[in-house]
Amino acid sequence: MPGFELIGKEERDEVNSVFDSGGVLMRHAFDAKRNNTYKVKEFESEFSKKMGVKYSLAVTSGTSALRVALASLDIGEGDEVITQSFTFVATVEAIIESRAIPICTEVDATLNMDPEDLLRRITPKTKAVIVVHMLGTPARLEEIQKICVDKGIILIEDTAWGCGGNLKGKPLGTWGRIGTFSFDFAKTMTTGEGGMIVFQNQEDYEKAFAWHDHGHENNPKVPRWEDTRSGSGFNYRMMELQGAVGLAQLKKLDGIVQSQRANKAKLIQLLEGIPGIKLRELPEGSYDTADALVFMVETNELAKKIRGKLLEIGISTKILPEAVTWHFAGTWNHMPELVSSHSEPLEKAFPKTMELLSRSVSLPIFVNMEDQMINKVADCIQSTINTF
Repeated sequence: MPGFELIGKEERDEVNSVFDSGGVLMRHAFDAKRNNTYKVKEFESEFSKKMGVKYSLAVTSGTSALRVALASLDIGEGDEVITQSFTFVATVEAIIESRAIPICTEVDATLNMDPEDLLRRITPKTKAVIVVHMLGTPARLEEIQKICVDKGIILIEDTAWGCGGNLKGKPLGTWGRIGTFSFDFAKTMTTGEGGMIVFQNQEDYEKAFAWHDHGHENNPKVPRWEDTRSGSGFNYRMMELQGAVGLAQLKKLDGIVQSQRANKAKLIQLLEGIPGIKLRELPEGSYDTADALVFMVETNELAKKIRGKLLEIGISTKILPEAVTWHFAGTWNHMPELVSSHSEPLEKAFPKTMELLSRSVSLPIFVNMEDQMINKVADCIQSTINTF
């Protein structure tokens, strides 16, 4: 879980350097005042190096990252975009805001997109797939990427929870044509709010750059107030203070993920011997961010019982089983666009996913997680199952 645990002097120094260099808070213009200080541009450049891509674009949130990505691909009215039924509402919201048609799949034992169900839901109208690496665990990217290639469909990765993870050595977010990231306050690395988009080709990047900035093409031949444009857009620009914090956090990313993985491994070792627990599956070659440890038990009643006992000792769970309504499409009847795009009521549309989630418990993993706390969690789960 999050980079906010490690916010300190490094972030403060980066922010102070913005004010020490003229105090320009906008990423664009005011060149004479800013003493060649461009924190957002620098953050984008360093993020590109980290992910092994040529193009990165910083934006205001992970949600806006998805919206800008879809705009850069000219996805809109009449286009179907498939994502998974276990995700945060933002994934579907971005599709709806693009005026496209949201379609959701079942998940498999990874709790990410089920490739077989994806195949069943593709139609001639399908323009793109947004696969989500929920809680930092990679989806079955090899199978999903192959399906998209075979069907001529664009693959987008929602890597909100997956920043710093990889599959078979390839960073999450770089398997698809476009990858999106979130830096909100509860993500692996944070800028408070904020997000990033990475691109495989220059054309997508240039279209996204203009669209996220009211259509500005940032033509070097003219000043900004006379800038050229070929289309409209919106304002999803990241500001310099966020870029400054991002630079400091990015340097800590590897250490954050390593600490989380180490703490998760300790907890797994204690839970593996408990009968009735089945750990969430990871695709072969996964290097997850260890945002959370998810396991399944036999019944929803037991999952809720475990959650209740953990709360009694001052330890909360994450999303599962208590906050599923914000993360499961089967409960999103407040989205008429989603309701109308499925042939049956949403509460019946994803029975496999509902069954898996109802039996799942998600334990948040922290950077600073003492062994005493890890043992306390494991002991509580053991005793709850023993007495159930």
